[in-house]
Amino acid sequence: MTKDVIALTQRMPNPATMLAGLLSGGPDNLVDTTGEGAVIRLCDEEGRPLVSVEAPLLVQVPGEAERLLGATPPPVPYWWTEARATTGVEHAERLAGTFAARLATLADGSAWPPEAAHNLAVVKTDGVNVAPTPADPAAGQATVDVLTDKVAVVIQDRPVVAMTAWLSHAYQTAAKAELGLQIVTPPGTTLSPAVRDSLSHWPSRWVLRDERDGYYDGLTGAVLSWQDGMFAPVASPDATADDLRTPLAAAYQDVEITCERQLAITFRTTHPADERLVLGGALEAIWRELTGEPPAGWGTAEPATLPWSPRQITDIAYERAPAPTWFVVVGSPDRPGLATIRVKRTKAGVEEYVTLAFGYGADEEPPVKALPRAAELLATRHRLTSMLVQIRKARRDLAVPPRFEGPGVPFAFVLGAEEVHQMPDDRARQAPLSQPPVPLGPKTRPALYYPLPGDPSDLSSWQDFERLMRHLKGE
Repeated sequence: MTKDVIALTQRMPNPATMLAGLLSGGPDNLVDTTGEGAVIRLCDEEGRPLVSVEAPLLVQVPGEAERLLGATPPPVPYWWTEARATTGVEHAERLAGTFAARLATLADGSAWPPEAAHNLAVVKTDGVNVAPTPADPAAGQATVDVLTDKVAVVIQDRPVVAMTAWLSHAYQTAAKAELGLQIVTPPGTTLSPAVRDSLSHWPSRWVLRDERDGYYDGLTGAVLSWQDGMFAPVASPDATADDLRTPLAAAYQDVEITCERQLAITFRTTHPADERLVLGGALEAIWRELTGEPPAGWGTAEPATLPWSPRQITDIAYERAPAPTWFVVVGSPDRPGLATIRVKRTKAGVEEYVTLAFGYGADEEPPVKALPRAAELLATRHRLTSMLVQIRKARRDLAVPPRFEGPGVPFAFVLGAEEVHQMPDDRARQAPLSQPPVPLGPKTRPALYYPLPGDPSDLSSWQDFERLMRHLKGE
């Protein structure tokens, strides 16, 4: 059984239902709370957590259970209640399964994974008690499975590793302690793009268990082993002191030929910090231009639970300022789309850093002809600073597999009007490319759209992009 179990129910699990689920674990388990009461934990008699139960989430966005679990939920809206069993405790997984199954039965729903729904054994009990504070403070931390002076290691066994509230907390805790986050999963797991983007800093890794090579990095293919308190690359047998080559896992090299593609866009906007500011407008504008509809939903973690609302996003960012705020945004099930927004207060104002991707099947064409118009909307109405558009051969569903996928290829670059204006000697217009830049917006103060070849089968576009960047920087 997986270490994570989830109840998807039509009705909100009320306190009586939650208590019934907790009591079904038996009389030898104690209860405490953490996270300002948002997490309930079943503990042993020494106060060590066995199962952590998150507060129920009301999911109002279609397609999230299907995307992240491959499960069929009740009709929207429904309640998502997640429990995580502590790794290495023999009966913790059974307790989590019993809790989720009982919740699903009492609140009209289903449990994930499907085998958890059959785990309905109830132990008679006289009640629960409050767990004592453990003698070892580290024993009370159920956020990570292994903690060293270099990394925090978490073990996930679910079809898609998503940036859940629990994993987000683990990531933030590790970052504050200046530790890497290493996520260990079995074969067949994929990542949400939101998680992939959080693992870009060494020594953070996605670690796959593998029958042939033991462990390997799901994003680079490097064969790994546990060394000096973390998973690190294994040196090739013929490596030298000057050439520390690492073997690639055979599973990572099992390349799947695909005709599916992704349109990947990253952009940054800079706004004056005033009371009239509404965030998310740039993302909505480009989303509508490329798909004909707005985003479906958003959240501060996955699953995205709330219908799309720039005003609510702005309110959350305002409440958390000056600390940065991270959001995930998703599209409708028939048009796979996922974005992350990082809002940050800087000397220049309020900046939005957006990563966005849409997936297209073999019989679908990415809407590349709409890109200049979308870029012009961002440049003239949403204070665009810069934007990079890439096309890549990759999965339509946007999930990140643990095998090699070809890199994206630059299709276009956009420089905002203010950045063009500040460049000396008309440098921005004299780009060393085969096609001249296309002006966007007012003639007296335009933004510039730089077309690039963008053929996913030809990586020479990167040479053009690098040459353009050096030119714009005056190198």
